[in-house]
Amino acid sequence: MVYVVISFRSRTDTLAFSNLLKSYNVKNYVINTPRQLSVSCGVSVKIDIKDTEIARTLLARRNFVSFAGIFLINQANNDFFVKQI
Repeated sequence: MVYVVISFRSRTDTLAFSNLLKSYNVKNYVINTPRQLSVSCGVSVKIDIKDTEIARTLLARRNFVSFAGIFLINQANNDFFVKQI
């Protein structure tokens, strides 16, 4: 399974970004941040890889001061690969 996780250092920004994505009809989930990412407040936004560009555009338009990064997650069986994108 391949997906994208967007992390913030603030729960408030995480939830605000999730709501912003929803207002643009982008399916997303607020998830517990994978422990391999030690850069966030504990929750992150999970989106489909196809929605990465719209997420980048929305991040550029708004000033989320606690933005920590966008990460590509590739999860196969018990292997978990993370790459910052």
